[in-house]
Amino acid sequence: MNPILMIPARLASSRLPNKPLADIHGVPMIVQVLRRAQEADAGPVVVAAGDRAIADAVEAAGGRAVMTDPALPSGTDRIHQALGIIDPDRTHDVIVNIQGDLPVLEAKTVRATIEALTRMPDADWGTAACAITEADDLDPASGVNKVATAWEPDGLFGRALYFSKHPVPWGEGEVFHHIGLYSYRRAALDRFVTLPPSPLEIRERLEQLRALEAGMRIEVARVETIPLGVDTQRQLDQARALLAPSGE
Repeated sequence: MNPILMIPARLASSRLPNKPLADIHGVPMIVQVLRRAQEADAGPVVVAAGDRAIADAVEAAGGRAVMTDPALPSGTDRIHQALGIIDPDRTHDVIVNIQGDLPVLEAKTVRATIEALTRMPDADWGTAACAITEADDLDPASGVNKVATAWEPDGLFGRALYFSKHPVPWGEGEVFHHIGLYSYRRAALDRFVTLPPSPLEIRERLEQLRALEAGMRIEVARVETIPLGVDTQRQLDQARALLAPSGE
């Protein structure tokens, strides 16, 4: 396997304008995410940028960025386009999609997402999930996506059965927070971006359901921490606190 880690990013954000360039201790957030991805030591890291300002920030920090069409509908499409530009010879067969708003992402979560895919020869995607411990996160209005998984006996890996904003499955037992981190086999990514949005995807507003409806197998790794996603000023303040240099 020859993975490549890709971070899709664009400036448009209704809740936190210019989010990728938000300052976190003198460093743009997109560069903080780049550093977390590099810490996973799993392959080269490339930012798929929808805006020149993002690419400039990444390149100024010594990273690699590829410009993509700002009109692309999703980060997955942005990754696919960037991949075709930087790797036309298809040397990379595993692609990891890291959201550009995860400045405190742990390296072990990235590696677990890759392992979820590569340990199963018939898997198309890999992802990660963590057991929900806060009751508020079960609320569909919380914005926390859930995944129903057929876990293996040891509970460390399993096959995704469904994704929803509602707590699934119903009844007694753990409910899992789906972490929006993905690994793909290249052929699966090529196929996915050609598919039209599926009925369940449209209804739940979760693109991974398109893959399930198309018969793709998504493997899930269980992890013990949920990375902070930055979508509001409060979450940005939390990220700054978590990444504060020692002594501050």
